[in-house]
Amino acid sequence: MPVFNEEEQQRIRKGIEEAENRSSGEIRVCIEKKCSEEVLDRAAKYFFQLNMHKTALRHGVLIYVATVDRKFAIIGDSGINQVVPADFWDSTKEDMLNHFKYGDIVEGIVTGLKIAGEQLQKYFPHTAGNVNELPDDIAFMDGD
Repeated sequence: MPVFNEEEQQRIRKGIEEAENRSSGEIRVCIEKKCSEEVLDRAAKYFFQLNMHKTALRHGVLIYVATVDRKFAIIGDSGINQVVPADFWDSTKEDMLNHFKYGDIVEGIVTGLKIAGEQLQKYFPHTAGNVNELPDDIAFMDGD
């Protein structure tokens, strides 16, 4: 059985597209059932595997969720990390957790996308020549 049904996947893809349409930033969502290592290490592994560190302005954001293990992380590349407040990722995680703890994983992810998109728009606004550097689909991983 898939982690998300087609409607839920569409909501997440729409959240990615809306966030990216207002900025030049790049956002990916990475989902797997189990996280076999420290969650931030796992997210960083996929950040590089998905080539998120190769964006021109180093402004990629990854939302990683391990659904069965109930772990998640949100990380940004050096470009966005230099401009957002120091507690930005932690406060974003708290807003997402408010949905996760009630079992609404999709709404939690969409909330994270919206918040990250607002910061990307603030610091990396959309330009006429903006190129979508990374896919907007959900990266479903099988783990190790």
